[in-house]
Amino acid sequence: MQLRLDAADRLVELVEERRGPVPADEAARAVLKLGAAVPVGLARSLLDEAVRDDARLRWAGNLVALQGAPVEVLPLESATFVVFDLETTGLRPGTCRPCEVGAVRVRGLELEERFQTLANPGARLAPAVAALTGLRDEQLRRAPPVAAAVRRFLAFSGDAVLVAHNARFDMAFLDAETMRLSGRRVAATVVDTVGLARRLLGRQPANLAALAYRFATDARPCHRALPDAEATAEILLCLIGMAQERGARTVGDLVELAATRPRRVHRKRSLAFGAPQRPGVYLFRDAHDQVLYVGRARDLRARLRSYFRSDRQRPAVEAALGALEHVEWRILGSEVEAALEELRLIRELRPPANARSARPDRYVYLKRRGDSVVCSATPGELGPLTSRRRAQLAARALQGVEWETPGDALPKLQAKLRRLALDLRFEDAARLRDRIAALEDAAREMERMRRLRGMAVCLVVPGVEEGTRRGIFVGKGQVVGIRPFHGTAGLEWQAGLAAVARMEPTLAPEAADDLRVLASFIRRPPPELTVIRLADSTAWKSYASARSA
Repeated sequence: MQLRLDAADRLVELVEERRGPVPADEAARAVLKLGAAVPVGLARSLLDEAVRDDARLRWAGNLVALQGAPVEVLPLESATFVVFDLETTGLRPGTCRPCEVGAVRVRGLELEERFQTLANPGARLAPAVAALTGLRDEQLRRAPPVAAAVRRFLAFSGDAVLVAHNARFDMAFLDAETMRLSGRRVAATVVDTVGLARRLLGRQPANLAALAYRFATDARPCHRALPDAEATAEILLCLIGMAQERGARTVGDLVELAATRPRRVHRKRSLAFGAPQRPGVYLFRDAHDQVLYVGRARDLRARLRSYFRSDRQRPAVEAALGALEHVEWRILGSEVEAALEELRLIRELRPPANARSARPDRYVYLKRRGDSVVCSATPGELGPLTSRRRAQLAARALQGVEWETPGDALPKLQAKLRRLALDLRFEDAARLRDRIAALEDAAREMERMRRLRGMAVCLVVPGVEEGTRRGIFVGKGQVVGIRPFHGTAGLEWQAGLAAVARMEPTLAPEAADDLRVLASFIRRPPPELTVIRLADSTAWKSYASARSA
């Protein structure tokens, strides 16, 4: 079933991307990843179940097309809304089930028929649910099964616009139950009164009880399906009046107002159309061609489309999506190369929406200065540390303590911490505790960088062209170069080894960033990555001996 749902989702995206119906054979090749040409009859048979069972799709001859949505052009005064609420046995659709359904039909902006039924979920209610709703197991045992209750509700709602408070929760349960019944999702247009209230009321509380109090509804929410649905229906009418004052005239206008920000960004999903299923980097640009955000992906197509589906982006990324006018992508052979290119672009362009903005100019290093320890911007062995504040705490911890490496000081400092605690000098102990924690972090990072700077490897990854490979040569604390790789006997291999041998060691912070990124891939290598240690290479040994001579 999940494969069929995934195929239907990909078909919808394909039709949207092409901005019109798609021939069945072309759709089958794109969605099912078929290499050869497919006869139209076979393509239709392969796709028929996905198209037939998804309410968003239809056959138009031998073309796959989207169903129309004429309800969204209806004036608000002419539309029929069904405001509903579900009480459930838990919070997880699929494993938990509805136990009560309540609904109110709104036609001509007037409340009309009510619908209410209990539903037997086939399991005992959790005590917390019973306490919240007041429902009892003996009541539900006499109720119709969930499937029958959902059928009755769907018959009651018909083709109306569905409305719910926090609609994503209720629709998730309703979709799960209709999938059990018919294998299809609910195709209705949905309005969420939470999103509508937040858009129209600003920062005012948008929970059901607060809105019912604000609009003085006759129905009072009480965690039972019908009273909650009645209160939501009254709130909907008040919100529709406010929406009309803002110029909303149709159901589509209301849906747009109720949409959360990521959902409004969904309209820009066409900017990701055409992105390949390849590794690479991508840049978000605004109307003035300024770069807002840089990212990398193992699959550019999937990663870019995720921005226009999800509703959990960071605020900075959400702001970038709001100003987005153009998406640029650059194909690379592997995610490893994409990670290095992402770092380079972030350092060069300083995009405002990148939280992990690489700022090597702000890194600090610990330095001995006489008997004291200070933080310095000059690169050295004891760094780099990305937080100046934590580095200053670590430097204070090392004052007056003998040490060769920062880690040597930790046992002495911990012994001093115990003495302070025994002497009841708790404020001094708290300050020392914070400094020790900062020193421990700094010592771990310095030891990690020491190991990375001593690394001499060649990372073999796929190239952009199919069947080709690239070698990323790493040594002397830096990425020395990226070359075509044809095995350990070719000229490119020899040239890479020579470049590593000639390179002078570096403590540059930019090089440290590159090493950290590569270390994450070496620690958990993807299947296409091969690591060749240069210390095991005969050619490398000859270069090293010649260099030392």
